[in-house]
Amino acid sequence: MSEREIQENAISGITRTSESIDLDRYDIAILGELQRDGRLSNAELASRIGLSAAPTWRRVKRLEEEGYITGYRAEIDRRRIGLGVFAFVRIDAERNNAAATQALEDGIRALPEVVACHYISGTGTFELQVVTTDLDAYSRWARDTLFKLPNVKDMHTSFSLGEVKPAGSVWPLTHLPLTHLRGRT
Repeated sequence: MSEREIQENAISGITRTSESIDLDRYDIAILGELQRDGRLSNAELASRIGLSAAPTWRRVKRLEEEGYITGYRAEIDRRRIGLGVFAFVRIDAERNNAAATQALEDGIRALPEVVACHYISGTGTFELQVVTTDLDAYSRWARDTLFKLPNVKDMHTSFSLGEVKPAGSVWPLTHLPLTHLRGRT
């Protein structure tokens, strides 16, 4: 699966539950270590998981190729770059058919202020995470940009008063079943 397909599936809420998870304890250890520090050298990673450098490198490459590792990036403090407002915005769509939903998804993807978007159940159609410089900027953005997207019926906004556990936290890995080492290094 390409990185673009993974991103599109994540935005659309598609999960691949039919694919078996084939990870052993070294693969899970690699994922855990790289989540905590994506800048680890291969030698340091190998030392931490208890393998030599060559098989560690091969495993990382395989995890990347199979889509378990989808990228590496720096975490930036949004406040330090002037993005003081973090909002949760629930969008209600006018129509919920494939074409209208796709048009709205495409519009949402094009907005740099939207840092995450989920297709949701219950009340609303989409839940967005939005950043702006201040409340006035958010108000202008909502009025001039968000409400002009196709198929937007209504929106409801809640503002973050503070982060308890910031995005970018590590994913839990304890639920993953361990597979047996089948000669893989």
